[in-house]
Amino acid sequence: MAERVDVAVIGAGVIGLAVARSLALAGREVIVLERNDAFGAETSARNSEVIHAGIYYRPGGLRAQLCVEGKKKLYAYCAARGVNHLNCEKLIVATNDAERSKLSGVKANAAANGVDDLTEITGDEARRLEPGLRCVAALRSPSTGIVDSHGLMLSMLGDLENAGGVLSLLSPVIGGRVVDGGAEIDVGGDGAMTLAASLVVNSAGLWADQIARSIAGLNPAFIPALRPAKGQYFTYSGKAPFSRLIYPLHSADSQGVHYTRDLGGQARLGPDIRWDAPLGDYTVDETRLAAFVRDVSKFWPDLDPARLNPGYAGQRPKATGPGEEGDFRILGAAMHGTPGYIGLYAMESPGLTSCLAIGDYVAAMVAR
Repeated sequence: MAERVDVAVIGAGVIGLAVARSLALAGREVIVLERNDAFGAETSARNSEVIHAGIYYRPGGLRAQLCVEGKKKLYAYCAARGVNHLNCEKLIVATNDAERSKLSGVKANAAANGVDDLTEITGDEARRLEPGLRCVAALRSPSTGIVDSHGLMLSMLGDLENAGGVLSLLSPVIGGRVVDGGAEIDVGGDGAMTLAASLVVNSAGLWADQIARSIAGLNPAFIPALRPAKGQYFTYSGKAPFSRLIYPLHSADSQGVHYTRDLGGQARLGPDIRWDAPLGDYTVDETRLAAFVRDVSKFWPDLDPARLNPGYAGQRPKATGPGEEGDFRILGAAMHGTPGYIGLYAMESPGLTSCLAIGDYVAAMVAR
């Protein structure tokens, strides 16, 4: 006998928690099913923790729309709730004349997304801001920052629980089926059970496509095949050399190996992008150190390789391949024709920045 619930959200990463929070605040009874023994244990815990401005994404796409909206919501939320964050700014650097010619295109793309605060500065102006930097020109992004992702998720979980929602850990979804009035979800673990939900929101990140294919009755044409794109980080011992984040020019599938820092001042380099790692591989390949040094030395000539240490690795759930630009895919009944199911696929960067906007976007879909 299935236990009846109103809404089941699969996945307690930053996006799953944000969606569950928005639905609970809208008056829905929500349970979040998480396969791990803690929330935010995978992609949400293995990224740069950057609050992105919305510069690079394709104008008109969901990533552009929800990043710009989400950035504003996130800064306001963190300030109101005391979530640790820092509006530290970012410099996008050109290290030669060929790269300098591309900065105006980056700025124009940002403006098309509604990001109107970028300014182009000379190499001398950039070095006055960050004396250790080498570049011929740069774009200055004053609305880029960093955030304590764990503190953010903890705060959203508190909102969810205060609104009557529940987080169920060690509750892997192992299958299910579409039924009249929603879907039945089979949950494994020590407390194995079947839940009959009026609405299922699949926010399982790297595993979202596999879970969708395990639910009988969903249209397979609307289940994108996800590819894990692995990114590795190296940490830098000692005092952080730059107060701002330093980014090279981006490519279609990556923002390049960049310099970031955490809220405690720990410097780190990354991520790179690798397409050949198996799903769930979070090892750090130390042989990649030389490539990191080569790339970052272009803008940081005094980088000391001896102070670099293997950090951590994460994976991004992409629905595209190498060299291709992706977008968020938030698919509801209006697209796939199955009432009571919303699938969130390819929720890669800037998912952290966009999380509150994504939550409100899904809540608005449900309300419609």
